[in-house]
Amino acid sequence: MNFLFLCTGNSCRSIMSEAVFNHLAPHGFKAISAGSHPTGRLNPDALGLLRRHGIAVDGYTSKSWHDLPLTPDVVVTVCGNAAGETCPAYLGDVVRTHWGLTDPSEVQGTPAEVAAAFEATYAIVLARIGALFALPLAELAGDRAALKAALDRIGAC
Repeated sequence: MNFLFLCTGNSCRSIMSEAVFNHLAPHGFKAISAGSHPTGRLNPDALGLLRRHGIAVDGYTSKSWHDLPLTPDVVVTVCGNAAGETCPAYLGDVVRTHWGLTDPSEVQGTPAEVAAAFEATYAIVLARIGALFALPLAELAGDRAALKAALDRIGAC
């Protein structure tokens, strides 16, 4: 199964989600990330956080959803709906879910406050991806409605 983590800028939340997913993924699962309006650069605080948690960041880039190397089976939007952001709508025939995340790169404050915001986002990503891999994905792969419902429940937590 191929997952696409989609956001607007593809520099922080979607990259973190892609990297954590691929770090934890069992054989046969792959994540990519993209943006509807990619910034073209990765957030250095996100990269530093991933490295501190032992997650490889080599090869990750900020890219457009028009340049995907594979077709996703599932699209997870990660824009923060509480922040009033509009998530891009992926138009392919895929299972779609929304896992809204507050953008830690928007936090203003001391270095400790910014680091805490990134850690909080990472903790949510880690918990959600852990919950995803706890699902009976082989069974759900054949039932799109059940898979979507399970993914929506994860995103609501």
